[in-house]
Amino acid sequence: MCRWLAYAGAPVLLDDVLYKPDHSLIDQSLHSKLGVETTNGDGFGVGWYGANGDAEPGVVRDIGPAWNNRNLREIAAHVRSPLFFAHVRASTGTAVQQTNCHPFRHGRWLWMHNGAITDFHRLRRDLCMAVDPALFASIEGSTDSEVMFYLAVTFGLDQDVPGAVARMAGFVERLGKEHGVESPLQMTIAVSDGERLWAFRYSTQGRSRSLFYSSRADEIRQLHPNLAFLRLSDTTRLVVSEPLGDLPGAWNELPESSYIICPTGEGEADYFPFWPEDP
Repeated sequence: MCRWLAYAGAPVLLDDVLYKPDHSLIDQSLHSKLGVETTNGDGFGVGWYGANGDAEPGVVRDIGPAWNNRNLREIAAHVRSPLFFAHVRASTGTAVQQTNCHPFRHGRWLWMHNGAITDFHRLRRDLCMAVDPALFASIEGSTDSEVMFYLAVTFGLDQDVPGAVARMAGFVERLGKEHGVESPLQMTIAVSDGERLWAFRYSTQGRSRSLFYSSRADEIRQLHPNLAFLRLSDTTRLVVSEPLGDLPGAWNELPESSYIICPTGEGEADYFPFWPEDP
């Protein structure tokens, strides 16, 4: 499986989040504590929205490991963004190639995933046939993650993000069960349009991959006043596959079958229930 993080808040250098924390995503690419694999070296990617409000995000992906990539280090030290994704990959069977590295981009959307569609090789044709024909040519790689993305776009991502992801998950589960797959879906997903970030945790079996979100900035400022990258603004939030360090009170596990939206409005709940829907 993989490890990923998503940041939303005041503009920050990617370096402050990707490299500086004690258990940064770069450290997790070699020393994951909660992942299925300790090492996630089958490629990496970063996707970011510009601080000047550019509609389409930038994306850089590579097939090598993140821990020794000089270009990633260079980018992270010079790119400042209010919303960005980063992903380190451990392949579940598909090829190690650039088009299979996350995050995936379509127009203003970014998408990344940890998990798998069980028996994807058996379901792939029927899953792809459900993608809007106008979108099909945009699928560049061979992963289940990218197909899930374009299914979500097909099912209305532009209009209703939680609903589109729920319909994608419902379709995968229905199709899987029609083919005799007992537990078709395992997913933690991040998706953004450049203004908001949504993150989902769900699996058919109810034993999903790990996912955590940071506490509200005012709470963290009181607990850890010297933690610079989380005290930039009241709206700053991180969603991560595993915590970026041992900081009591800073990290919260996202419950099974739920999703989070960032930024969260004042008085809104931190997370909401998530259940697949039949499209």
